[in-house]
Amino acid sequence: MFKIITDNGSDLPKSWMQENDVDCIYLSTILDGKMINGKDVELSAADFYRMLSDGAQPSTSQINPEQAREYFEEHINDADEFLFIGISSGLSGTVSSVNNGVAEVLENHPDKKIAVVDTLSASVGEGIQVWHAVKMRNEGKSMEETVAWLEANRKQFLLAFTVDNLFDLWRGGRVSKTSAIIGTLASVKPFLIVDDDGKLAVPKKIRGRNKSLTYLIEAMQEHKATAYPENEEMVMIAHGNVPEDAEIVKKTIEEQLGYKNFMVCNVGPMIGVHTGGSIVVVSYKGDKRS
Repeated sequence: MFKIITDNGSDLPKSWMQENDVDCIYLSTILDGKMINGKDVELSAADFYRMLSDGAQPSTSQINPEQAREYFEEHINDADEFLFIGISSGLSGTVSSVNNGVAEVLENHPDKKIAVVDTLSASVGEGIQVWHAVKMRNEGKSMEETVAWLEANRKQFLLAFTVDNLFDLWRGGRVSKTSAIIGTLASVKPFLIVDDDGKLAVPKKIRGRNKSLTYLIEAMQEHKATAYPENEEMVMIAHGNVPEDAEIVKKTIEEQLGYKNFMVCNVGPMIGVHTGGSIVVVSYKGDKRS
């Protein structure tokens, strides 16, 4: 049985990863000069977003080749085959770094197999692909079969999100200060997706928080994969620190679209430094990203 590893850009709960034998390599998240998110360090979502809104200075950095090499060297005897499922190359250099680290490890351990999959997504758009990989492993699929399926289907895993506070996007470097000011005055809420290249895009701007949350569901209605039974497909919903909004979205998807299988979790610090606590994210298997 192959070992599955992801990074903390996937926003999967630690408890779920432990229960399903999924390891994590951590991109660094630093707040006011202190590491706040890692293997043995975890700040609660409430505390993180409170500190962020109070003006704490955040920074992040990608996994580097040395970190990747050290991880696999440390765990090389855990399995014969390893599958790393990582955050989009359109948003981070992590997958490239892991590939570089893995190349060195395989030179020292030619009897091992290590595969690296670029999800072309992030947050639960990445996490849902990890979930499917675990499902396939549990069903007895080989690592090669799992990699082939992920690479063939990754662009069908749609991720969409919205935020209430444009200044959080400005602080995270995603919009200009002028856009944040103008958008706030007009009560504009962006609808964001990851495109086929795994980069952020803003196909629509909506006025009002409630309408922006509703549009997450309307877009899902338009793009959901009708070939898959709704009661069997996984839907992942993540939020910064707005559980009530996430619950409204979940309940509406369940009632209006018929989905039954959900995971609801927090957007962790690594993603949250760029979006703030008002983010609500939905990911599911659909037809195409647009």
